[in-house]
Amino acid sequence: MGRLSEIPLSVLDLAPIVEGGTASDAFRNSIDLVQFAERLGYRRYWVAEHHNMPGIASSATSVLISRLAAETSTIRIGAGGIMLPNHAPLVIAEQFGTLEAMFPGRIDLGLGRAPGSDRMTAHALRRRLESNGDDFPELLQELRFFLKEPLERQSVQAVPGGGADIPIWLLGSSDFSAHLAAQLGLPFSFAAHFSPANTIPALEIYRQNFRPSATLAEPYAMVAVNVFAADTTQEAERLATSQHQSFLKLARGRPGKVQPPVDDMEAIWSPEEKAAVQARLGGSIIGDAANVKEELNAFAERTAADEIMVNAIMYDHTARRRSYEIVAEVWKSETSTSAVG
Repeated sequence: MGRLSEIPLSVLDLAPIVEGGTASDAFRNSIDLVQFAERLGYRRYWVAEHHNMPGIASSATSVLISRLAAETSTIRIGAGGIMLPNHAPLVIAEQFGTLEAMFPGRIDLGLGRAPGSDRMTAHALRRRLESNGDDFPELLQELRFFLKEPLERQSVQAVPGGGADIPIWLLGSSDFSAHLAAQLGLPFSFAAHFSPANTIPALEIYRQNFRPSATLAEPYAMVAVNVFAADTTQEAERLATSQHQSFLKLARGRPGKVQPPVDDMEAIWSPEEKAAVQARLGGSIIGDAANVKEELNAFAERTAADEIMVNAIMYDHTARRRSYEIVAEVWKSETSTSAVG
């Protein structure tokens, strides 16, 4: 692809819990945002599994997907992703088989191999602590087996789930899932929103090693990126400091709720901490509509993405809505110009 005018846009939501707010507030905001995203023309809306994170409410991912799908009618709803090593594959097959049965043709299943948590939380999730994600291919194979049409006299079946037509995506922030998605001929989604340095190498691995499958004839890569858009670049930069603070707290080993934006991060972080956060968030797109248009086009060209997924964690929900609205306006202006041209 490579041109913003030619590719769809989607939304990544972690259901952020802000300082002074509750999980109930986060879910109300997610419902409002998914309905808004549907009206704006975004293709899909994914929520991500995280655990023991005071600022993220999307831990019971399948439950949240069910509510978001019920509150919308056309936009695809999915997991970006389910951390498969945390679960028995049969349970995920049943959960997503249930979702597909309730909302036919609208459910996506994105899968990750990380725990989405710290080691103590992983243990509380009944994961084996010696596991490092190397068993992910076997877990994936088992899950895909349960999602196929059951064999005659198959002793254990996913009901619902067996025979369900649920698109499976592999998610990655390094090259492991890039290799696996290429080998299996599955769509691939890369987390450039927190792993910018690995983006191009992982995409190259995926595309160069891709094997056509019954699922895909050609590689399909969706790339997630942080976009903080506002009516002025100064305001966008200020809004982005909430996510900067969240990553700073995580780096300090004290994750917390999403904090209000600040005018100057220099008073909060040390030079070393700034470098660590920038290594994670340095690929973010921050600015007014003109800046966002220029940088999104450059990002689309640089990654040759088939689809872009936009992430934005902000303290103020109205500002977050406006950010996604500006991105949609930029995208529509590009598609209109392309159509006229």
